[in-house]
Amino acid sequence: MVRAEQVQLNFSKLNGLLPAVVQHHQTREVLMVGFMNEDAWSLTHQKGLVTFWSRERKALWTKGETSGHVLRVRRIWADCDNDTILIEADPAGPVCHTGSVSCFFQELARA
Repeated sequence: MVRAEQVQLNFSKLNGLLPAVVQHHQTREVLMVGFMNEDAWSLTHQKGLVTFWSRERKALWTKGETSGHVLRVRRIWADCDNDTILIEADPAGPVCHTGSVSCFFQELARA
């Protein structure tokens, strides 16, 4: 295991943001995708709760801060370029604002 302090994440490609894919740590279902700036990354790492940068509100937000449906971090992975992260998390309820378990519930195509 590589310690988080040993990896230099690359926040430069998307104007200071990293895509953060959140996956249920047991089922492996993709729950949501958000963006993190360096402050959101730091808070996520410190608190163990997934925190994003809201591009709309231009503010930090910890997932579930109003609903109570937080995402507790279990493991974090960086991709090979250190510009995207995958967070394995324990959801404390539905993740999507629609009440769905995952934000990915609309099938668009099937092979």
